[in-house]
Parts: sequence; C-alpha cells; structure tokens
Amino acid sequence: SPISILDGIFIAIKDDIDLYPHPSKGGTTWMHEVRPVEEDAVSVSRLRCCGVIFVGKANMHEFGMGTTGNNPNYGTTRNPHALDRYTGGSSSGPAAIVASGLCSAALGTDGGGSIRIPSSLCGVVGLKTTYGRTNIRGSLYDYGTVEIIGPIASSVEDVMLVYAAILGSNPADRISLNPSPPCLPNLSSCDGADALGSLRLGKYTAWFNDVQSTDVSDTCEDMLNLLSKTHGCEMVEIVIPEMQEMRTAHLLSIGSEFIQSLIPDIEDGKGVRLNYDSRTNVALFRSFSASDYIAAQCLRRRLMYHHMEIFRKVDVIVTPTTGMTAPKIPSGALSYGETNLQVTGYLMRFIVAANLLGFPAISIPVGYDKQGLPIGLQLIGRPWGEATLLRLASAVEELYAKPKKRPASFYDVLKTK
Repeated sequence: SPISILDGIFIAIKDDIDLYPHPSKGGTTWMHEVRPVEEDAVSVSRLRCCGVIFVGKANMHEFGMGTTGNNPNYGTTRNPHALDRYTGGSSSGPAAIVASGLCSAALGTDGGGSIRIPSSLCGVVGLKTTYGRTNIRGSLYDYGTVEIIGPIASSVEDVMLVYAAILGSNPADRISLNPSPPCLPNLSSCDGADALGSLRLGKYTAWFNDVQSTDVSDTCEDMLNLLSKTHGCEMVEIVIPEMQEMRTAHLLSIGSEFIQSLIPDIEDGKGVRLNYDSRTNVALFRSFSASDYIAAQCLRRRLMYHHMEIFRKVDVIVTPTTGMTAPKIPSGALSYGETNLQVTGYLMRFIVAANLLGFPAISIPVGYDKQGLPIGLQLIGRPWGEATLLRLASAVEELYAKPKKRPASFYDVLKTK
C-alpha cells in the first residue's frame, strides 16, 4: 500500500535547502554555525510526506555564487560524462548524482541558472518554475526575488512527478502574485500531442547562434526543425532587446539581495573563511548602492514589458541552455577555486531572463558535441506556463531518437548480482 508514486524513491537535496536534522552549509565551512536547521524546508516536507527516501545533502558551488560547481571546501563535483570537466553550478551535486544513476531525482535551487546549467552540462532535465509557484521557505535565500526551488531528474516525466509533489505557493505569494491554478499535462494523451501544432516558438537567431561551438547551435537547431516537421510547431523570429541591461539588472538584484543577509556574518569575521572567488563576488556586491538596486528594479519592469510583448507573438522562447558544453577543470582550481568570466558568460548567456522576470524554464538534453559532452535545449514560457513547457519538453525528449550515452561514471542501482 504505497504512500504515493514517489514512495521509496531516492532523492538528494542541495546543500542550501533544509533537510532536518542535517546542517545546511551552502557549500561553506561555517554557515551551519550561524544558522541551525530546526525543520524541513517546505518542499522537503512535502516530499517526505510522499514517502521519499532522502540520501543526503548534495554538494554545490560555495553560496551558489558561481556557475561551474567548483568547491575547494568539500571537493569539486565531477561531471559523470568526463571526470576532468565541471558539472556546472551551482547545483553541481544534484545534477551529477542524477546523471550518474545514484538517484532518480534531486532538489536544487535556481537564482541564476543554478538548476538549468548543470542539468544541461550533465545531460539531465532541470525545471526552473515560475517565481512563487513553489514555496522557497527553508532555503538559505528564501527572502529574495529571483530564486526558486525546483527538480532535477533523468526524464521529463520524473521531473513532473517531483514538481507535482512540491508545488504550491506560500500564502503571501498567492496574495501578491495571484498565480493561476497549477495544471499538469497528461503525457499519455494524444490530444495533448496534437495541440503542439498550434504552438509558436520564438527564436532570436543572432542570440541563438552566439555560442562557443557550433555543435551547440546546430544540435539545438536540428531539434527545432524536427519539432516543426513532426508536430507542426511554428517558428517565429523574435528580437529580445536590452540584453546587456538585463544581465546588469539581474546581477544587481541577486547580488544586493544576497549580500543584505550576509553582511552581519561577514563583519563578524566569517568573510575571511570564504573561497577567493566568493570574496571577489562579495566585494563586488558590497559596492552596490540602494540607488543601484532601485534602478535595477525599474529596468526589471521595463524588461518585463518587452518580454510580455514577445509572448503576445509566441508561446515559448527557445534557446540553447548554455553557450558551451562542460568546461575543463584547471588543476590549480581544485585547491583555490577560480574566477573565469568568459566561461561564466557562456554558461549564463541564455539564462537570466527566467530569473530576473520570474518566468518558468526547462532544460532538456538533445544531443552531444564532438567530444561526447551533453547539449541542452532551453524552453522559456509565460508566467505560470509550466504545463505547456512540460508537454513540449516531453515531445522534445521523444523526438531525440538516438540512444542516450551512458556517462563514464554510472551506477545501476537496480542491477542485481
């Protein structure tokens, strides 16, 4: 008599989400000293009620302030497809543990691509929900306006099952954001598949092709052509304005909100216990003023107007998830960390709109580059449009006819001796 379909399923929890009685260190050596864990995060509590078996806390980039997953404190998580390469971050542990077969799913957080980037680089599925669709209470950053808690899993259906278990806003969000009722697609229904033909997919070609390797853009392009040919989805050329301003507004927003809560601990001497790349980010964030933050929110409102105008013409915006596949780990970075803004730029190139403007987005694996490294396709939807994204993502998954490459580091936990 199972409690739910998730009863007995192994799930890992990122180290910035509370899983009582285990500490939430956020990838640091000291956060648990100033912030004790007294109860489960809301999302964890909902999974616990479903009978989930929690295998533990998963590694992450320190404080989530990086895109690679590098962490000298506890060891840098390795990409299961190539152990000399990064997983992407900051949800490095959750993506790697799912890709390696150890867990069916994991919970991560996404304030600047932290679910979608590692999902893309590790060849798994990662969902960033609409801001306010899931309850973020019980994470280290549950006071901000850009971050959500969401699922990472090996398939769209598994992502949907975990999403269904954790969804539900907190009362304050329901009042202020007025979310539409949650809706889940019936993936086995032919009617839903037929409805894909009415979808208009927006593609900004100049941006779409702004990648390090044409393997990324060509692979994603092939999938879009297949979607059009198979399901009749209409491709619509769009232009997304003021992208540099959008990146600046996102940095100012997430940086100001992060540092606001951390200043007391930094001034209490904890700042010197951060990694060098984290200290660099803290110094940058502390230079932001209240005027800078207000200007960013004015830009945010303007950018929301631009994007909602785009969503009058299209149903979904499509991009590669990242502008590059998994980068190599420099040997010196394992001990001291690193700051590589060129890599950060490629990894975050298509990411920030969903965080700054609160849109839902999902990354689905669609192939591999010439080195056998995974490539992800990103779908960005209207606010509260998770059902459409999940339906379309499932179609993408079905169309990818080639067999998925088993990672070099893989454990079949169901295999019997």
